[in-house]
Amino acid sequence: MIAAFDPELDLLFERVVPTPRRLVWRAWTEPETLVKWFCPRPWEAVGCEMDLRPGGRFATVMRSPEGVEVAGANCYLLVEPERRLVWTSALTPGFRPHAQPTSDADFVFTADLTLADEAGGTLYRAHVMHATAKARRRHEGLGFHDGWSAALDQLVETMTGQV
Repeated sequence: MIAAFDPELDLLFERVVPTPRRLVWRAWTEPETLVKWFCPRPWEAVGCEMDLRPGGRFATVMRSPEGVEVAGANCYLLVEPERRLVWTSALTPGFRPHAQPTSDADFVFTADLTLADEAGGTLYRAHVMHATAKARRRHEGLGFHDGWSAALDQLVETMTGQV
């Protein structure tokens, strides 16, 4: 089941890329590959852990150009190989509740990434759901669309020439 888009609470990023779906999936599911493209430059991903199953851990560490590290800990909700990947920051591994946000800078979200074959590549769709309109605005204000677009460009660049 795919959640309906709610413009008050959700953000959507969708684009067709000239990369085969299986390679886009690999980029999202191999930690050593994900760290090569996950953060829009000049940020960089410096850590990634994956337990690719419902209830499994998906954690990343991003580093700013000034050296500030930002960790993200998530739980996979759904894993449909080469089709769909859903994770949330509301839960920790094993579907355990995550601590509530401690400031306005923190927000909880669930990301639903779907991949579909498209002529010449892959239809890449990220539907990111928030609990409140304020959290949605915060995420958008942090550069959601530009960031996801830049990261996707880097994913395509990373996977170009892969077999």
